[in-house]
Amino acid sequence: MNKPYPHPIIAREGWPFLGASVVVAVLVTHFAGWWSLPFWIIALFVLQFFRDPARVIPQDPKAVLSPADGRVVVVEQAMDPYRKVEALKISVFMNVFNVHSNRSPVDGVVQHIEYNAGSFLNAALAKASLENERNAVLARLADGTEVTFVQIAGLVARRILCYAKVGDNLSRGQRYGFIRFGSRVDVYLPLSARAKVAIGDKVSATETILAELA
Repeated sequence: MNKPYPHPIIAREGWPFLGASVVVAVLVTHFAGWWSLPFWIIALFVLQFFRDPARVIPQDPKAVLSPADGRVVVVEQAMDPYRKVEALKISVFMNVFNVHSNRSPVDGVVQHIEYNAGSFLNAALAKASLENERNAVLARLADGTEVTFVQIAGLVARRILCYAKVGDNLSRGQRYGFIRFGSRVDVYLPLSARAKVAIGDKVSATETILAELA
């Protein structure tokens, strides 16, 4: 994996979209004056969607950090479909107004990456974990603890980006991917982990602690 991506305020994935929307808005303003207002609103939406703020990283080595901004929609015991073991599952749903930069929840080595094509159901639905387009990163911590985190496309999201590769050493809070326009991230942890969030909680990528490892 390349060096940790810096934080230029606006995510690099959004530069083409932002540039195009601003150019269109300027052209419409030139030829149609105030009729261009809807185009400026679209440009502002694109700007807020692709914002990529820097975050303060908690230093607790046992903390599992939120990989995304959004709202917690699942905290339960469930089967990790990639490791085939029972796990503590915590899911964060991102709407179109959340930051969509994804960050590693733990310090660990990437063991495996698995991409699955699929549907584009509402990412807040439980079946989205198994039926939607998704990309899973399986990581192992220095003490042998295994954690799985999965990017899941949503009803509007049609593009999952993952920059991590097998063998990469991910650092907690490190930017490793992006999902465009609404989505979800599932995190599977050992059953011994203790959840620090509840369903309905709003969380921030990197800064919110989802759970604590035993």
